[in-house]
Amino acid sequence: MPKVLEFKLPDLGEGLTEAEIVRWLVAVGDVVAIDQPVVEVETAKAMVEVPCPYGGVVTARFGEEGTELPVGAPLLTVAVGAPEAPEAADAESSEYSGNVLVGYGTGEAVRRRRRVRPAPVGATPATASSASPVASAPGSARPAAPTASAPAPAAPASLGEGPVPVISPLVRKLARENGVDLRALTGSGPDGLILRGDVESALRTAAQPVTAAAATVPVAAGSAAAGTRIPLRGIRGAVADKLARSRSEIPDATCWVDADATELMAARAAMNAVGGPKISVLALLARICTAALDRYPELNSTVDSAAREIVRLPAVHLGFAAQTERGLVVPVVRDAQARSAASLSEEFTRLTEAARAGTLTPGDLTGGTFTLNNYGVFGVDGSTPIINHPEAAMLGVGRIVPKPWVHQGELAVRQVVQLSLTFDHRVCDGGTAGGFLRYVADCVEQPAVLLRSL
Repeated sequence: MPKVLEFKLPDLGEGLTEAEIVRWLVAVGDVVAIDQPVVEVETAKAMVEVPCPYGGVVTARFGEEGTELPVGAPLLTVAVGAPEAPEAADAESSEYSGNVLVGYGTGEAVRRRRRVRPAPVGATPATASSASPVASAPGSARPAAPTASAPAPAAPASLGEGPVPVISPLVRKLARENGVDLRALTGSGPDGLILRGDVESALRTAAQPVTAAAATVPVAAGSAAAGTRIPLRGIRGAVADKLARSRSEIPDATCWVDADATELMAARAAMNAVGGPKISVLALLARICTAALDRYPELNSTVDSAAREIVRLPAVHLGFAAQTERGLVVPVVRDAQARSAASLSEEFTRLTEAARAGTLTPGDLTGGTFTLNNYGVFGVDGSTPIINHPEAAMLGVGRIVPKPWVHQGELAVRQVVQLSLTFDHRVCDGGTAGGFLRYVADCVEQPAVLLRSL
């Protein structure tokens, strides 16, 4: 008899507690290999392909695309050890992956496993008894829950004194802070699991009671109720939370200066004329930033509010803003202070391509100590950016455009850029911030100044 194993959404690291199903990569009845990606999910950090640690036939999937699931909720069930096809009698493998997913371990020792024959699409799984995602440990074997074609029955509206089907601590916190009785909710997740959307729906219902009389009144054009609602979740929700936290916690200030970038552009053209990988303007600005942070380390720091301490950081992990179809993300270049302009340019290219392809890992998007924001690509000159919490500063760069400029005592047309620095006023005063920005501007105007720090 085949054994049906349930694969639950694993802990994806970085403190993530939930993920949204973006795209299923397998269907019920498909044969999957060990460590084969089965679903693409979006977390608050990045898009991630989730591999299944079991090999066999998919007997059930849980959740449609667009569904948000907490860590530990079932993703799919796999029948392993089914009767083999005659031509596959000598196949030998392990039922379990040797790779470690958080919450799954390495499985059992390697042993003989027969190749399984695909079950007909839509066929009933080997067993159909439902099980609670709350009670089972990840990776445990138990009967398969209903397939996607036969949705699991919803939990009763009142759960009495029994356990509340909630896994995510964020859902519990949201309900607790807003006075929502979780026992009165019917979960929309697998086996009646209560998701964040269920709590938010209850809050909207409580805030906007509709009477029988009001239900017959047409909604006025342009009213809030008639607008399109876009959930703040995944990457967009994480960015919103971080920006709101930055504004509420950091006493920021901004200073700016115009700089003549003509010589910097000429230096870049000379570098690229000798052959080899092309060096980007962003890479040159990043190299200038790391030199400036070496002179003004106060700005490469963070504030420990609980301890009331400023923590100066030994390495520069440089974040940079990248616009993607899924919104703004900030990949991080590790140890930027130790990289050359050519190395920085290559890393910017790699991370930007990964961001646009949606393949950045959570590690690529965390741990930054200072951010470089090139908003000039949007055709704008200036900005007062919000600091990327918990960092202490961000350098903004506008577009580089020809402008009238006094050069060597005469009016000339030069390539001019506006530089702005937003900084946490707790880590330094205006003198330090101004010194940092002036040094950056001096290096932009006279790249030879940078040679003194190399």
